[in-house]
Amino acid sequence: MATHAQQPPQLHLAELTAAQFIDIWKHFDADGNGYIEGKELENFFKELETARRGAGVDPSNASFREKMKEFMASFDKNSDGRIEMSELAQLLPAEENFLLCFREFVGSSSEFMAAWRRYDTDRSGYIESNELQGFLSDLLKKANRNYDDKKLAEYTHTILRMFDLNGDGKLGLSEMARLLPVQENFLLKFEGIRLTVKEFDSLFTLYDKDGNGYIDEQELDTLLQDLSDKKKMDVDRDGLLGYKKSIMSLSDGGKLYRAELEIVLCRDSTL
Repeated sequence: MATHAQQPPQLHLAELTAAQFIDIWKHFDADGNGYIEGKELENFFKELETARRGAGVDPSNASFREKMKEFMASFDKNSDGRIEMSELAQLLPAEENFLLCFREFVGSSSEFMAAWRRYDTDRSGYIESNELQGFLSDLLKKANRNYDDKKLAEYTHTILRMFDLNGDGKLGLSEMARLLPVQENFLLKFEGIRLTVKEFDSLFTLYDKDGNGYIDEQELDTLLQDLSDKKKMDVDRDGLLGYKKSIMSLSDGGKLYRAELEIVLCRDSTL
């Protein structure tokens, strides 16, 4: 969460730059999970209505509730009762809306990984800030968006502020995955079954018998069954197939490389 005044400035979202939008978003997405809901969402809408009217509003008022309902109908595109960052970004001017631009380019986890691999060529699990600029440049060209060097530098800086959580000037796969829609974010699916690095090392070594740094789809089946037994997961065959599908979307030609799999399955990976 950004450390600034209790009430964020300039809540006239249609006039915001991308950088100002991120300041406001971080203020309300207090837990950093990529969406606002419940009290976060009510607080956001209260500030938005206050900015629009130039006066305070009462959240218990029936008209406030009705307006909030209309707002949700307009922006909660998947009707899950919460607002994701990219859904709210529809309020931004088209030239500032790099978030929606990103969605048009890589809207699913498999497309995301295909784009990611173009830049993480050494499979380190992260890309450098200079590579990010190339990534965004490709994105904007594909979406037929006009930009100059100054705007590209601003977008790159903004993305780093959003997703470089440890401030090392690099963007990790787990950090960039937050740009995906919540339902496509493969990392969120494994929050409850993560391993320690030591547990993961043991499990991966067991299945990567030839030591080539990756496992294949058949080996993944057994690995997931072992993981399910180890974690005493109450999951049926369909559930395991769901986990497998999510993980296989990260594969490169059916190969699941160690660094990428570690990011998904380890709760304390340092990548």
